[in-house]
Amino acid sequence: MTTLIDPAATGPTAPATTDAAPRRRGYGRLWAGLPRELGYLLLGFPVALVAFVTLVTLFSTGVSLLVVVVGLVIVVASLYTARGFGTFELVRLGWAGRRAIRRPRWDAAAPVGEGPWRAFFAPFVDGHYWLYLLHGMVVAPIVSLFSWTVTVVWLSIALGGVTYWIWAIFLPQGSRDVWPVEWALDRVWPGGSAAVALDPLAIEVIAQFVLGVAFLLTLPLVTAGLTWMHDAIGRGMLGAWRSEALERQVQHLAASRGAAVQAEDAALRRLERDIHDGPQQRLVRLQMDLAAIERKLDADPDAAKGLLAEARDQARDTLDELRALSRGFAPPLLQDRGLASALESLAARSPVPVEFEWLLPADAALPAAIERNAYFIAAELLTNAAKHSGASAIRLRIAQRDTGATGLWLDLWVTDNGHGGAVALPGHGLAGLDERVRGLGGVLVVDSPTDGPTVIGAHFPFTPVDRVGA
Repeated sequence: MTTLIDPAATGPTAPATTDAAPRRRGYGRLWAGLPRELGYLLLGFPVALVAFVTLVTLFSTGVSLLVVVVGLVIVVASLYTARGFGTFELVRLGWAGRRAIRRPRWDAAAPVGEGPWRAFFAPFVDGHYWLYLLHGMVVAPIVSLFSWTVTVVWLSIALGGVTYWIWAIFLPQGSRDVWPVEWALDRVWPGGSAAVALDPLAIEVIAQFVLGVAFLLTLPLVTAGLTWMHDAIGRGMLGAWRSEALERQVQHLAASRGAAVQAEDAALRRLERDIHDGPQQRLVRLQMDLAAIERKLDADPDAAKGLLAEARDQARDTLDELRALSRGFAPPLLQDRGLASALESLAARSPVPVEFEWLLPADAALPAAIERNAYFIAAELLTNAAKHSGASAIRLRIAQRDTGATGLWLDLWVTDNGHGGAVALPGHGLAGLDERVRGLGGVLVVDSPTDGPTVIGAHFPFTPVDRVGA
């Protein structure tokens, strides 16, 4: 009994998103994040001070030595050092529980293969390096000093106030002439301290405890606000720009368009070759047979009848080949009854038994281009499996995934239990399919170890169409 692995277990995971909306934080969650935020804020100023001293020393030394070559090297070193401190700041923000910040692409300014000098001078033309330097030399020290001071003062008042009743009795009381709380009470309410009829130390303990509790209850709000301030500055100065995401999208679309053009060109060239090698040769043979029939029709009717039978066979074979070629593009069954029926017919015609699984929902509305390409890819993969894999069983599986961030994806899996070893070589079938899938903005996954089994998956995004309005 043959066994096939489940392609669903080997499929690519849904694309992750780093810009998901943060969850709303309640007061209890603020307390849960307090230890991490305190660690971030209390270490912020020491880290910023080290970065400030290091970067100022390197950059000022490099600028002062620009008249010689070593100055350029030191300036570049300061930019790379600023990049390191900025990256560490992003890591610290992640440790503090903040949402991940999309980092810049540092290789954008120095493409691979451009030479060592281009790579050396890349930091000078990349604005991110200078923003990281500005952050480490100016912004981070100032902001970190402010947040560190507020955190230390707020935390000291909170802890000192709630614990004042423990250590206040150890303070010398005999030489104290002024009690701050008693003095403040007399200013607000003249004679109030005498009316309370409490010991000044007791009044001081109660007031300090109330003040400490108030600061302690608001401490998570303060640390969350200060951490948010650092996060906002980090996103503005240390994160990637929106234009970079747009540029990457344009590059991806350009690559997809180029792959689609190459795939269509390869398909047209193959169609031209198949027509030339198949139907065209048969039509030439048919033309020659008809000429021979015309010559022998009067002189040798019996021979003409035999040639007519051969010509009829040639016409039938030519028609079958033309139908077979048309199935790879837009068969009538696909146009009339949809992708499910077309793939079911395709599986039934395979010389190797095919187990067909249609897992799309009943209301799935695939665009015509997606249906046509999915049929073509499935036909090519089934043909390759039947011709080259030596398999005795094939599974064709169609499913749909909702990744949330990137929308709906169509998953097409072909699994066989053959000898394996399938690779996407340039100019061969799998390479052409890879170009076609990339032209649709998708990805082709090939898992074919030696001795099999072979699992090939084509995954591409799509936007559902309105069947009523289509």
